[in-house]
Amino acid sequence: MTATDPALTALAQGWCALSALHGRIETHIERALQTRHDLSGREYSLLDVLSRQHAGEGGHLQMKQVADAVVLSQSATTRLVTRLEDRDLLERYLCPTDRRGIYTDVTEAGLRLLETARPTHDAALREALDEAAANPELAPLVRAVESLKTPA
Repeated sequence: MTATDPALTALAQGWCALSALHGRIETHIERALQTRHDLSGREYSLLDVLSRQHAGEGGHLQMKQVADAVVLSQSATTRLVTRLEDRDLLERYLCPTDRRGIYTDVTEAGLRLLETARPTHDAALREALDEAAANPELAPLVRAVESLKTPA
């Protein structure tokens, strides 16, 4: 295969379209969350991921799992947790069974903010997808996103 191979060119174009769709969606959501809730998209994602933890077996995420879920490095995730902790939206505490482990939970204030921000996030996502669907290059990707089902 060469750099001008039609298969590679098509693959690269598909990747560029996917990247463009992601960028449009992320920018649209970011603006809406910042404007209405003083919350970044990453902050929203972190609150959302941590709000889904539970007290049962394996219910709390380790920092590496949190970092993977919000697509950040562990150090960037730790800095983000610290910023949200400074805003009283998160709290950290020692793992009761392993004193080396630290868990992070969403505070009541964090849960309230997440509850008010979720409709904004969801509406911004819908708006961004609707706008992208009007672009012939992005429409197939929008349909693919819309066809995905949440695992049971």
